[in-house]
Amino acid sequence: MKEITESVSAGWGTFIAGADRRRWTEHTVLAIALITGLTGDVLGVMGILRAVFFLSHGAAEDQPVAWLYAGLGTAIFIGAFAYNGIYTREFLLDRRKQTSCLIEGWIGSSVLFFGATAAFGKALVTLPYAAMAFFALLIVLLGWRVLLQRAMRSESITRLLCQRIVILGWSEGIAQLARQTWEDFVYPCEIIGYVEITHDVDGTGPMPTVPCLGSKEDLATILQEHQIDAAFLAGTNLMDDAHLDLVRICQTEMVEFKVIPSCFPALASGMHVEWVAGVPILGTDRLRMNRLHIRMEKRVLDILGAMVGLLLAGPAIVLFALMVYLESPGPVFYRQRRLGRKGEPFDMIKIRSMRLDAEKNGRPGWTVANDSRRLKVGGFMRRWNIDELPQFWNVLKGEMSLVGPRPERPELILNLKHEILHYNLRHSVKPGLTGWAQVNGLRGDTDLSERIRHDLFYIDNWSALLDVQTMFLTLFKHKNAC
Repeated sequence: MKEITESVSAGWGTFIAGADRRRWTEHTVLAIALITGLTGDVLGVMGILRAVFFLSHGAAEDQPVAWLYAGLGTAIFIGAFAYNGIYTREFLLDRRKQTSCLIEGWIGSSVLFFGATAAFGKALVTLPYAAMAFFALLIVLLGWRVLLQRAMRSESITRLLCQRIVILGWSEGIAQLARQTWEDFVYPCEIIGYVEITHDVDGTGPMPTVPCLGSKEDLATILQEHQIDAAFLAGTNLMDDAHLDLVRICQTEMVEFKVIPSCFPALASGMHVEWVAGVPILGTDRLRMNRLHIRMEKRVLDILGAMVGLLLAGPAIVLFALMVYLESPGPVFYRQRRLGRKGEPFDMIKIRSMRLDAEKNGRPGWTVANDSRRLKVGGFMRRWNIDELPQFWNVLKGEMSLVGPRPERPELILNLKHEILHYNLRHSVKPGLTGWAQVNGLRGDTDLSERIRHDLFYIDNWSALLDVQTMFLTLFKHKNAC
């Protein structure tokens, strides 16, 4: 709601000031789209709950109670969606984030609303009708959002939302932005050119397709002549006074000023600004995955998933444990020391896939393709992740999550935090029974840098939808045994 108000206010203020009407049109389109999305959600939730109440009670329904039931449910669902940020520009244009946050809000709101109303018994709706509403709400809301996304991605609306951008300086991040400008609908923009503000250009240098518009002394004229909407400052070594001059010029010309920081190359989702004694401080310690409500939601899903997993996997665990014992008599379960969240050690449980003397020299090592230490049944188990099934118990105990970076052995990674950039950031969350790196073929004796890159991508882009996608790929995408 706040962003809707800001969009309308900014658009009206720009129009009154006599500035370029394209900016006013952009804010107006965004405001209309956000209001349309909100209205559709309200009507969808209200309609489903009223219909379910009618089906449950028939024509003799109590109208005040019916409206109270539908109104309370609508307030809870819309409040959860707003809290997740669905009614903002970023989520409006990003299909993946919008779907993920919609599902998260749907799960949390459903548990709260149907759990609370169940206490009223027959006064509201019975369990079958609550279940009907539960799934009908998801189908209707997702279907409505798909239609809205298709409308937003039409060429006419995309061009209205397109921002004209000028680059101040140059960096590798800017080069990536220039290459993928129109591939990313989340921020539709057109790079008009760049302005030279320092002689030591970072990285590979400006691209031939991005023209130089002049120097920083000409910035005010450039912003006016090219009708610029936003200026992006690349990571440079400018002094504070030079930065302030650029900010002042952009503010005078009513142009947005944004910075692409070169000092925060990983986990950008944790970046935030806080005020201490009136001084703005930029930090990266607030990862979305570490927010309390997200951790609680993930924990609930982990407990439910682990209970179902142990129930379904029980027969397979018994069968393959017996096969391991017949091939190599001795303990069938293998406890291995691993590092968890914040580097805390725990014992991870696996079905033994190697000989009892696999590490008889006392030195741990990575598993490799065609490992001679592996049992015959071990290769099949590792190919289909069957040896990992007992780790549902680790998930239930809270030592692991269903999805996350795979935990490593302390002995093998003793020096990796010094050798691989950002390695220890993977320990900022719980390790997973499966992970994004693993479903992309990165496990065992593979490129550690690539594995870390995939782990950080997961942490920085976490969503319930990404967890579901990872678990689905784990079940149906087998690997080369290693």
